[in-house]
Amino acid sequence: MSAERTQIERTLVTGGAGGIGLAVATREIAAGRTVIVLDRAPPPAALAARFIAVDMMDEAATAGALAEALGDGPITRLVNNVGMVRPALLDDTTSADFTAVMRLNLGTAIQCTQALLPGMRASGFGRIVNVSSRAAYGKELRTAYAASKAGLLGATRTWALELGADGITVNAVAPGPIATPLFTAANPPDAPRTRAIIAAVPVGRMGTPEDVAEAVSFFLGATAGFITGQTLPVCGGITVGKGTV
Repeated sequence: MSAERTQIERTLVTGGAGGIGLAVATREIAAGRTVIVLDRAPPPAALAARFIAVDMMDEAATAGALAEALGDGPITRLVNNVGMVRPALLDDTTSADFTAVMRLNLGTAIQCTQALLPGMRASGFGRIVNVSSRAAYGKELRTAYAASKAGLLGATRTWALELGADGITVNAVAPGPIATPLFTAANPPDAPRTRAIIAAVPVGRMGTPEDVAEAVSFFLGATAGFITGQTLPVCGGITVGKGTV
């Protein structure tokens, strides 16, 4: 920890230009940390973060962006947030859709974590948070998406076992339903299925990106060092009942 405290504290947020990623980046800046955002489009100009433009579907381009981000030194906090949804019934799920979703939602998390690990190990400190989804526990029309997000939960537990001795914690959040452009694109507001989702939330409202950012911020904190391999649903209680997100 002493090495970490002598360095500039930096957080990398993938998909940080909007939605949950933007809320996380904003929260990290408020915590006094320097933030690097990897995304295709830039975040709002008001966000005081370093932005590196990259299409993370492209493995080589992502490797270049990570090398650029690490050019200023180690990054000891990582939020694997970037993702996509390609809704389809099992019968209609294509291998192309499955490959694309797995690449962005799970493959980039592996690639980014591998890139940042040497710096975390050298610092004797690291915080990794994987943004999964309530859909990881099952949701209609989400074969590819649910598989990718469930994969993140398995990776979280595995990495926690492998990295704990290095002072690195790995945890996950499982949001849903959260009012983001990604959610709205996959769940049209006037659709009966969407209305049923909202009606099933015990707290009586949709979640916000800021709700998720608070949970992520907790896991990223220096004082959360005895918590690893855990998944925290940020779902308004919907995982307790019969709702699907």
